[in-house]
Amino acid sequence: MTDKLIIFDTTLRDGEQSPGASMTRDEKLRIARQLERLKVDVIEAGFAASSNGDFECVQAIARAIKDSTVCSLSRANDRDIARAAEALKDAQRGRIHTFIATSPLHMEKKLRMTPEEVLEQSRLAVRFARNLMEDIEFSAEDGYRSDIDFLARVCEVVINEGATTINIPDTVGYAIPELYGQFIKTLREKVPNSDKAIWSVHCHNDLGMAVANSLAGVKIGGARQVECTINGLGERAGNCSLEEIVMAVKTRRDYFGLDVGIDTSQIVPASKMVSTTTGFVVQPNKAVVGANAFAHASGIHQDGVLKARDTYEIMRAEDVGWSANKIVLGKLSGRTAFKQRLQELGVVLESEGEIMAAFAKFKDLADRKSEIFDEDILALVSDESVTAEKEHYGFISLAQRSETGEMPHAEIVFTIGGREVRGLSDGNGPVDASLKAIESQVKSGAEMVLYSVNAISGNTESQGEVTVRLQNSGRIVNGVGADPDIVVASAKAYLSALNKLQSKAERVAAQG
Repeated sequence: MTDKLIIFDTTLRDGEQSPGASMTRDEKLRIARQLERLKVDVIEAGFAASSNGDFECVQAIARAIKDSTVCSLSRANDRDIARAAEALKDAQRGRIHTFIATSPLHMEKKLRMTPEEVLEQSRLAVRFARNLMEDIEFSAEDGYRSDIDFLARVCEVVINEGATTINIPDTVGYAIPELYGQFIKTLREKVPNSDKAIWSVHCHNDLGMAVANSLAGVKIGGARQVECTINGLGERAGNCSLEEIVMAVKTRRDYFGLDVGIDTSQIVPASKMVSTTTGFVVQPNKAVVGANAFAHASGIHQDGVLKARDTYEIMRAEDVGWSANKIVLGKLSGRTAFKQRLQELGVVLESEGEIMAAFAKFKDLADRKSEIFDEDILALVSDESVTAEKEHYGFISLAQRSETGEMPHAEIVFTIGGREVRGLSDGNGPVDASLKAIESQVKSGAEMVLYSVNAISGNTESQGEVTVRLQNSGRIVNGVGADPDIVVASAKAYLSALNKLQSKAERVAAQG
């Protein structure tokens, strides 16, 4: 039994299944590099068999990452497994993660297979995968709602076939901590060869207990791998939160007695990168990474912290990366310094044209904003606006008039397929008028299901970051735009979302 807890990050796979959170190849690469700086043990890069786009993302991450194991999900069939192995062939350390449902409900209603058929499929899948790669993880989808004796038979068989990690997910977030921990413990006791594999937990947050369930799986059940995501990102109510798991184990090492290899100073930068890239804003009172996580409003608390920090703080803000955010660039900074900062932030722009476009945007921002923060730089490239040649819709300029007692009016100039167009509209407010002006020319028919504004840094000179979520013909996309002018940021976000709706890239969701 190892005294190290393995951190398996699935932000790029399960986290991406949040509606509108799908990412481009470059965005995934950027986050993967940050996860490597975070010293995550395993990065689940995607589901290689789901689409050509996901295959290329897994392949690119496998080639770029050197210090973490890179993993691809696959269903328990030869085609998926072979596709995963092909995508991972250039990885320094690769892992195939194959799964099949084992609960009576899933076997009958979803798979339409008998338990014996599922058992045999599990055996053959792991055998096939083990011939292609040494590191094999097997997941029993909906494992917590499975018959424990049947699940024990499946686990025994796949360990015999060479599975090195066994994952027992609470796929639908149904578990209660004490019961889940005991379930893992009892299951391990029923599997005669359980000591030949590392046991893993993967918990969803539907009842708000994903972190608690995961910790119970570790402490009571003896699991030594936790599957989690940055900011708890994931479909429905999300996944187990990486930052909360890591800091719970580190802060309460007296109780858990486990080490984690995570560089905690990279937690907040990772959180901000994922939030900016996906458009999923972190709530202010979120543990560890929320803006208020280390803020003290109560006079009694403030007095105590000033006298002795540990009166009300159980961990230091700088330990998780809050102090790492420094002002590094301004209007006098040159292209070389800007390019170097992009590299430090994990941003890779592949062509000279993209670098020049990003630098031009940076200089424009520096003329309007005296202090440039890391978040500002990430926002410059997060909505792909630096790669204008790839955009169907591109922002040029916006003029709007808003006066008390008068109907706001907006006039926007933007491009559609490289052709410059002009849209005009009135609206209930300057943002409404601006977005209606865009729609007057685009006529997308999309429904807006979310409009969110967030300040990138903490003063009135800050850039405003706007997230727009659109839904059309069953597709849900997020667009993110940033600008010191919040109305301009809104227009950019709307155009960004329209670009994603225009894209024909397919994402096929699968859950492990």
